[in-house]
Amino acid sequence: MKAIVGTDLTSSSDSVRAVLPGNRRLVYGALLVATGLVLFLFESIIPRPLPWLKPGLANIAGLMALYMLGLREAITVTLVRILVGALLVGTFLNPAFLLSLGGGMVAVLAMGAVKYFAQDLFSVIGVSVCGAACHNVTQMCLAYALIVRRSELFFLLPAMLLAAVVTGLLVGGIAHLALAGTIGKVDLTQRTNDVG
Repeated sequence: MKAIVGTDLTSSSDSVRAVLPGNRRLVYGALLVATGLVLFLFESIIPRPLPWLKPGLANIAGLMALYMLGLREAITVTLVRILVGALLVGTFLNPAFLLSLGGGMVAVLAMGAVKYFAQDLFSVIGVSVCGAACHNVTQMCLAYALIVRRSELFFLLPAMLLAAVVTGLLVGGIAHLALAGTIGKVDLTQRTNDVG
């Protein structure tokens, strides 16, 4: 997958994470949560051809957090985005929230594992596709366990995996472009007035 993108962000993002002081890390984390929320709210108002088909643009924030800040912060960004987003649209603690929470947490953990264990094999885009596939499979399993309880649900799995590839490519491509611009243009080494 790296050959498709042509830019290796792994070494750059590792050096960014190493020099990013505490306050600046907190600010970038908060900005990524806010970005994820705006994208989530935007997605909630656009029409969908199928009820379960969303592009997952809000996941750009978690993917960027993974590469800019690390796995722990990516989990935090994803978790806060899902919780606040559910509160804003009124789905907190309903089945849709549980599907979103489960899918989001498994996706960010899977992306972290792929980035850590297979960073030479997968670019940001490949990591995104893997996260999207894990997200969709997790949501399907949770829908089966909590709502549907009919094995026919799994007939949708090929369509959901195809959708995961398409949306993963979209999200990964946008995240790659954003990361390339951020890592190349933002001075993350400046430590003025930072305590940490």
